[in-house]
Amino acid sequence: MAVSRSSKPAGKSAVSTVKKTTKTSGTKSSTTKKTKKDEEETSSETKEVKKTVRKPAVKKTTVKKTVTDTESVSEDNQTVEPAKKTVRKAAPKTAASKTAKTTKKVTAAKTTKTTAKKSTTSKTVKNAASGKGLIIVESPAKARTLEKYSKGKYRVMASMGHVRDLPKSKLGIDVEKAYTPSYITIRGKKETIEALRKAAQASSKIFLASDPDREGEAIAWHLAQLLKVENPMRIELHEITQNAFEDAVSNPRVINDNLVNAQQARRVLDRLVGYNLSPLLWRKITGGLSAGRVQSVALKLICDRQRDIDAFVPEEYWTLGVLASKLQHSEKDAFEANLLKKKSKKVEISDKKGADEIISELKKSKFIVKSVQKKDKKQNPYPPFRTSTLQQEAHRKLGFKAQKTMAIAQELYEGVDIGAEGRVGLITYMRTDSARVSEGARAEADRFITENYGKEYSGGGRQFAVKGRTQDAHEAIRPTSLYRTPDHLRQYLKRDTYRLYELIWNKFLASQMAPCVLEITTVDIEAGEYLFRANDSRVKFPGFTKVYGTVVDVEAENNNSDEEEKSGAKNKRRLPDLVEGEEVKVHKYLPLQHFTQPPPAFTEATLIKMLEEKGIGRPSTYAPIVDTIQKRGYVAILEKKLRPTDLGYKVNDLLAEFFPDILNVDFTAGMENKLDMVEEGKEDWVQVIDKFFVPFNVTLKDADQKIPKVEMEPEMTDQVCEKCGKPMVIKRGRFGKFMACSGFPDCKNAKPIVVDTGVPCPEDGCGGTLIEKGSRKGKFYGCSNYPNCKFATWYKPLNEKCSVCGKMVTLKFTKQGRPYKACIDNKCAKMKMENAKLQKEQEKNQE
Repeated sequence: MAVSRSSKPAGKSAVSTVKKTTKTSGTKSSTTKKTKKDEEETSSETKEVKKTVRKPAVKKTTVKKTVTDTESVSEDNQTVEPAKKTVRKAAPKTAASKTAKTTKKVTAAKTTKTTAKKSTTSKTVKNAASGKGLIIVESPAKARTLEKYSKGKYRVMASMGHVRDLPKSKLGIDVEKAYTPSYITIRGKKETIEALRKAAQASSKIFLASDPDREGEAIAWHLAQLLKVENPMRIELHEITQNAFEDAVSNPRVINDNLVNAQQARRVLDRLVGYNLSPLLWRKITGGLSAGRVQSVALKLICDRQRDIDAFVPEEYWTLGVLASKLQHSEKDAFEANLLKKKSKKVEISDKKGADEIISELKKSKFIVKSVQKKDKKQNPYPPFRTSTLQQEAHRKLGFKAQKTMAIAQELYEGVDIGAEGRVGLITYMRTDSARVSEGARAEADRFITENYGKEYSGGGRQFAVKGRTQDAHEAIRPTSLYRTPDHLRQYLKRDTYRLYELIWNKFLASQMAPCVLEITTVDIEAGEYLFRANDSRVKFPGFTKVYGTVVDVEAENNNSDEEEKSGAKNKRRLPDLVEGEEVKVHKYLPLQHFTQPPPAFTEATLIKMLEEKGIGRPSTYAPIVDTIQKRGYVAILEKKLRPTDLGYKVNDLLAEFFPDILNVDFTAGMENKLDMVEEGKEDWVQVIDKFFVPFNVTLKDADQKIPKVEMEPEMTDQVCEKCGKPMVIKRGRFGKFMACSGFPDCKNAKPIVVDTGVPCPEDGCGGTLIEKGSRKGKFYGCSNYPNCKFATWYKPLNEKCSVCGKMVTLKFTKQGRPYKACIDNKCAKMKMENAKLQKEQEKNQE
């Protein structure tokens, strides 16, 4: 990025009154000529100094005020900060001692130079003399980790994320001047920036170590501008370990302008869309709404899917199987075979009548084994996690929302205190679209697997190819060392932190292991013109499944990471040893009715998967996209599925009609590719934005004239206003839904919505009922007698009693989203689960 630099300071300093340039803490004061007034001030200062020397025992000291009235102008000519006046007090002892030695030897100009030097704090002078380097990171946790690795050679400070951004109160982009952004210092960052500025002035070297992505590169660039770092050294830390730290410090680079331009282009583009579309929605629908370039596409995907579900008409179909065995065996030893073909054509059964007709024909035929085939099948392990697959798998197996997954992953990356080893980063950088693994990590995995499982389990340092258009800036998400096992770290990690680390550790370890080998047996059985097929498989060598899931889990992950595991896996009957030409005995016919199913509603995990497949957004944007559409009230989560609200439909339909390009999946994916090309230096970011914004602005003006006011019909309720007797309705305000009187504006009665479950509070003697409430963490259920009764639960209460202990029953969900009932008493619920497992094991043993 072209950066214009000013060779002169923006304002005059009161201490710059001598002809010779005065150097203070590494900065140059501009040379100015003395005026008569300046000479009078200098003479006055000298007299005060002499007076101080004559009476050294007196504790009173002269306070020297240094006033700096300097405008701070950013070097990109985009930000002008207001003039700042700073008043500094000279240390009394230092002033007295230095003046005593130099009063008789120096001129008035020399005295002024000494005074200027004293305006710097003693701490800054000490640090400057020591030449200690400065490393600036984003977070305090990361700073603490690197402080330990630096071993006193560097001072490590945190910028606390971004330090500058576009203003919230206005567009902040000069469209007429090549889309120049006007950055301002983020509110609350003044003290942080001042501390960083002082440290930078006192440091011999300055390393900018923000996160290794576009956002991190932009933060480094903004810091360099604000702190006026002439030669900023950029270092990347893909993992927070001692070796990675030392390697990064030894190999700094310059700030990558292409990365900065790509981030700036995305920021400007999203601001132009959001700050133009959102006011349009306020005028046409209601206040408090927002529209975004990528979030609107995500909303459209959800709305289109839900409409497909609503319009779906199920069709009936039947399948037919038989329960058969060897002639000398009973039904207990039977296996299942399913109808496949009739005269080499696929059989389609549309109703029960058709199934009964086929069964009548089959009863006249013998069932003869036509062929028996056995073959080995290798199941290779899947790659280690990328950002999207980590979010999907954490949702499927742990029930984590995308935002929660990323927050915990950030903690694991920045460093956790693990006892004697101290604070250390446990995983590599978690925002990545690549499955690539470094050579060192593959070598360590090969060694670890050989030591703990045997050489036959090692995959030999498996590498995974980069597929599609990926940035490939970082390797896959993996533990920084496999020797930091989950069992070893369990005592140092919080429960959810441990669970996510275990998931990442297991996934990476499995990815470097040998394939799973299955022996697949396929038996074809003829019955007249019909052909039946039975399948069976057994594990010959577990390979990577010894670490990461069963074969069923792996198949489910491969097909749909969020749907239920394959049906039929439970209680599957094993095939006996059969030979060609052998007759088998049929014990039962198994006609089953089915109905075609609509496409599944999106969950957070499957939406992220779709966004990645369509090329919409990037690893750092998936979680914010999903979070934003929920916070805006466009989407609600019902039974872990994303469902569009009425408001979501209205916003989507309005945008789809007047801004088809904004909601076009291919168009949005193409824009992502353009931003990638800006990062690669193949596209100019201003031209990319111009090609988009010029036609968009024309459409915007046209839509503002044509779009009619959309009336949001209030939802009627059966409640009556206690003030005027009119019905209460549900309306939507800036902060969500609320209940208001239908007689508005004559009656302005309004109150929050209370959903009463009708379930009595389980606390003895309370007498209240449980009502639905909301918090920052989500929906929960609390007693209507609050604050007298403070009972609360995250799980939906049911008006049922536990058959074991008589306590209240709640509705919970498995990691796969299946609902089940559980006693509110965790001990009772756990006991029942253990009993159920024991019963299943007993049934299995009996079989």
